[in-house]
This record gives sequence, structure tokens and C-alpha cells, in this order.
Amino acid sequence: MHSESFKFSNAVVLAPLVAILSIWVVFWVEVQWGINLNDYGIYPRRLSGLRGVFFSPFIHSSIEHLYNNTIPLAVLTAFLFYFYQSAALRVLFFGTLLSGLLTWAIARSSYHIGASGVIYLLASFIFFKGILAKNYRLVALSLVVVFIYGSMIWYIFPVKDGISWEGHLSGFVTGLVFALVTKVRVPEVRKYAWEHDDYNEADDPFLQHFDEHGNFIETKPEETEQNIEIKYHYKASDED
Repeated sequence: MHSESFKFSNAVVLAPLVAILSIWVVFWVEVQWGINLNDYGIYPRRLSGLRGVFFSPFIHSSIEHLYNNTIPLAVLTAFLFYFYQSAALRVLFFGTLLSGLLTWAIARSSYHIGASGVIYLLASFIFFKGILAKNYRLVALSLVVVFIYGSMIWYIFPVKDGISWEGHLSGFVTGLVFALVTKVRVPEVRKYAWEHDDYNEADDPFLQHFDEHGNFIETKPEETEQNIEIKYHYKASDED
């Protein structure tokens, strides 16, 4: 992404598409072959449970669980790759790993599965990074995320049985950490001439058409004298 503007790229479409296809294909395989991959989720403080750091985001317990994660994952991944393209891959990859490791360290003894930890990671990063960047577009994006997904904040606490609030909390904290430490290139906010510190009203051609009371001054272009020099060239006749 160039520093002067946000650019639409193929990754904005491909990244959400790959993310959604991956979780749906895994669920389809489970249903088609009659297998249960929950054992590949994160099981805290057990060495075998570490494999869930890599596999748990792709595993879902039901079609409802899968559907609830599909749209937020697609939307937030598209936001990440459009507005933070220079840092998107490392935030998504390393953020997912760190979030999974934190879940493995603090969660209760159970299998933790689903892409919701990644969703909280993305929502947290996009929100906090937008505020910290102080770019009006990114601040607006942060407000959009709050408006759409603000209610998710309650699920980082144990308010409902059957959900991995520890995974949500881990994703949220990881997103905040990455927002603080990740450097991104954002477009510079363009300023008008009068917003610069060295602006001088007296030098502004437009303001020179107004007097000190704001009245328009009609001016005529100054007539310039032109000295016209005419030179005659005589050509001798060929006739005798």
C-alpha cells in the first residue's frame, strides 16, 4: 500500500475468501466423513493441546457456530487487508498463534475450538490501531467496528455457558498488543494552504480580492505599454 492512499488489491477479496472456504471445507469434511475433529482444538496446559493453536480456528462444533463466525471473519479480514495491507499477513498469522498460546495458558480444562478468537483479534486490532493512527478514515473505521461488533465485548467475560470466553479474551488482548507494537503505513492527511503554520494571508491571491472588512475588490488588469518597432526592408528592383 502506498503511503498516500488506500489501495484496493486482490488480497482484499482473496484473504476473506480463503478464510471462509477453509472453515467451511473442514466442517464439510467432518459431516461428509462422519468424523469429529474437536480433539484437535486447544486443550490448555497439555502438550498435545498445543496442536490446537494451529488447528482450532478451522474447527467448529455446529452449523450455527460456523455461521456465526463466517460473516464477522469475512468482514474483518477484508477491513484488515484493505486498510492495513502492509501489516495484514503478520497480524493475522502471528496474532492467531499468540492468541492461541494465551488461550492454552489461561483457559479452563476443555477443548477450545472455533475462529472466534481470530475475530476478536481482528476487531481489537482494527479498533485500537485506528484510534492510535489518528487518521480520520481509520478512526471512522474503528467507529464502524464498534457500531457493528461492539456488543462482542461482553463475551470476553464468562457471561454465557458453552463459549470460550478465554479464547475471546486472548484474541482481544492480542489485538491490543499488536495495535501498540505494529507499525503501519497510513495515508497522510492532506492540508489546505491555510492550515500550514507558515501561511500568510497577505500572499494569498484569492484573499487579495477582499478588503479588511470582507468586501470584494474589483480589480482590472493593469495595462502595459508596448513599444512597437516597425522596420521596413527595401528590395532592389531587377528591372533596368
